[in-house]
Amino acid sequence: MKRKMTVVFHDEYLYTELKIEAVRRHTAASDIVADAVREWLESRGDAELLPIIETARTEWKKKGGRPWADVEREVEISVDRREGAAEAKRV
Repeated sequence: MKRKMTVVFHDEYLYTELKIEAVRRHTAASDIVADAVREWLESRGDAELLPIIETARTEWKKKGGRPWADVEREVEISVDRREGAAEAKRV
């Protein structure tokens, strides 16, 4: 589905750099903006994993570690939950 949106650049330099990069890549500036937003959203999702990693690190310091399979399972559950929520929003 194609949606339109107006982006107002208050920074003339940023706007000019975007347009120059679009010409260099032979692509639309909107594609570059969409890619940047996609990357930003993914990085926010990755940030959700940080508490799990920190909890595992703290537990490792206190107890001397825990099986990697447990940590891996928690990460997979968190990723599945995030992807499921993202999929539900698309539907």
